[in-house]
Amino acid sequence: MPDKLYHECRELISQCRETLTDLTEWGYETVSSSAREGLPTCPLDGSIAPNPAASCRPATLDELAASLQDCTCCPLCKERQQVVFGVGNPQADLVLIGEAPGREEDEKGLPFVGEAGQLLDRILFAMKLTREDVYICNVIKCRPPRNRDTQEQEIAACEQFLKLQLAAIRPRLIITLGRFATQTLLQTKDPISQLRGRWHEYDGIPVMPTFHPAFLLRKPAGKREVWEDMKQVMHRLAR
Repeated sequence: MPDKLYHECRELISQCRETLTDLTEWGYETVSSSAREGLPTCPLDGSIAPNPAASCRPATLDELAASLQDCTCCPLCKERQQVVFGVGNPQADLVLIGEAPGREEDEKGLPFVGEAGQLLDRILFAMKLTREDVYICNVIKCRPPRNRDTQEQEIAACEQFLKLQLAAIRPRLIITLGRFATQTLLQTKDPISQLRGRWHEYDGIPVMPTFHPAFLLRKPAGKREVWEDMKQVMHRLAR
C-alpha cells in the first residue's frame, strides 16, 4: 500500500474512533426522522439593510459578505486579518451561532476551524447533519485582540449584520453556542447552565442554547447535556 494512502486510512480510522467515543459519552440513541416541513415565513424583514433605500428586499449572503470585507464599524477592524462572515447552506433550516473568531478562524476566514470546530463537526454528524446542511457564524465577525471579551460597542456594531444574515437565510431554528452568544441574543445575564435545554426566542426564531464546544473540550462530562439539547433540536426539525 502506498505511504500516502496508508496515512490517509490511519487518519480516517482515528477520526472514526473519536466520533464513536463522543457518541458513547453523549449516550447516543437512534432518533427517527421524518420529512421536514417547509420553511415558514421569517419575521425578519431586512429593514436594517446597509442601504435600505436601495432595495426593500433582504440582502443576500453574498452581498452582505462583500459589503463587510472592508468594514470599519468598530475598533476590531484595526487588528483583524480578515472578516469571518460565516459558512454553510444559505437556505439552512438550522443556524449555529458562536461568539467571535479565534486565531485560526482569523487566519483562515472561516468559523469553527480549530479543535472546537472538529468537535462541532462530530456533534453535527451525530445529528445526521454536515456543515453543508446548516449555517455557522458568530455574533462578532472579527477576532478580538488576544481573544479578549468583546465590548458593547463591538456587539452593537456587529449584531445588525447577524440580523441581516438571519433575514437572508430564514432559518427555522437557532442554536447558540456558549454563554456569550446566548446572553447576547437573549439579552440576559443568566448563566448558560440555566438557559440551556429550554427553548427561547430571537426575533421570532426559536433558540436552543447549549454549551460551547470549547467548554466541552475542557469538561467532557457536558457532552451528555449537549446531546439532550440536540435531541430537542432534531425533534423540532423533524416534526
